[in-house]
Amino acid sequence: MIRRMTDKLGLAHNQKGQLDLAHQVLSHSPPTSAIDHRGSISTQRTSESESSKAAEPSDDARSTNDSLVFPHKRRSKGTYRLTDFIFQRTLGTGSFGRVHLVRSKHNLRFYAVKVLQKEKIVRSKQVDHTNNEQQMLLSVQHPFIVNLWGSFQDSLNLYMVMDFVPGGELFTLLRRSNRFPDPVGKFYAAEVALALNHLHTLDIVYRDLKPENILLSLDGHIKIADFGFAKYCPNTTWTLCGTPDYLAPEVINQSRYNKSVDWYALGVLIYEMLVGSPPFHRPDDSSPMALYSRIQMGPACVHFPAINILAKDLILKFLEGNPSKRYGNLRHGAGDVFAHPWFREVDWEKLRNREITAPYLPKVAGEGDASAFEMYPEGDASASYGVLSEDKHGDQFPDFEYTAGL
Repeated sequence: MIRRMTDKLGLAHNQKGQLDLAHQVLSHSPPTSAIDHRGSISTQRTSESESSKAAEPSDDARSTNDSLVFPHKRRSKGTYRLTDFIFQRTLGTGSFGRVHLVRSKHNLRFYAVKVLQKEKIVRSKQVDHTNNEQQMLLSVQHPFIVNLWGSFQDSLNLYMVMDFVPGGELFTLLRRSNRFPDPVGKFYAAEVALALNHLHTLDIVYRDLKPENILLSLDGHIKIADFGFAKYCPNTTWTLCGTPDYLAPEVINQSRYNKSVDWYALGVLIYEMLVGSPPFHRPDDSSPMALYSRIQMGPACVHFPAINILAKDLILKFLEGNPSKRYGNLRHGAGDVFAHPWFREVDWEKLRNREITAPYLPKVAGEGDASAFEMYPEGDASASYGVLSEDKHGDQFPDFEYTAGL
């Protein structure tokens, strides 16, 4: 069944049963895109009238009551402390801290520890998003979503212990290959669709889909990471956040929106995987206002090169400017997505069970090999970890435990 399904996708097998056509294409195609890592944005709403703001609390205000924000059961988490780990190297950096590769002194397994500086989070008014990330990840368990094992804090920092996903970012693979063949893009899009549908069944809107937030496991299957903008959203929300190239027009228009913004982002992702750049990106006009204007204009200003006609049809259905007419947000919900002709040959059950061979196997020596990630200057990044000092903000992160023996 695996061979038949992947043969239909147009991918050849070697003697070990692994897919090698996509591997050759992705490993040897020269990069032509100049797109660098794209940062996410978040800002408070400015469009509502003062009366509406007074009537409806902000995201931060809503997050103060866990039972209202996220009613689903959370998995139990482990108790960790800094002394449990050997810090090895940096896997990535961000506005509030960095992610480290660590190894447990107890079970010798490798993990990724996300370290966030509390002072910067509070100053940037991202307390709600930070608390949401932990709440969402502890309530989600899916083969294509990264696992959170536990979290803790000290006087200055928050720590989140998560899976180490050794294959690196899909972003890196895409930039190295320029664009993916149709079957390869379809494979990753299908796994992302399964993950999004699972989140939506829990009334979680993800809000930051992009290749930078999709990691590749040792076996080539995806893991969606970075839930900093995820939120419990049974109906609608209004916070402006995400990555500019992937923002739906209703977000840019500062209108209320629902989980359909994730399906819009999947349309952008499919286009970027098959074409090599996002649909509204223009290298000669990179100003944010020009980008937002093109997004608001919609697919009329999108250039479609020679890609699969069925893929184009699905992309257009995702990029529909009217959320009530957007695929994934119609009467049959995600069922319309799974039944679309572009996905006709996908065996969704086998794919979810990771029984379909991935089109690309990361070139890593083993579980602790971080060579698929970029190198970052280490400096004295960890100098503040475990330092005892005045804690001005610890009470704003109640689900991050204080553990003894820091």
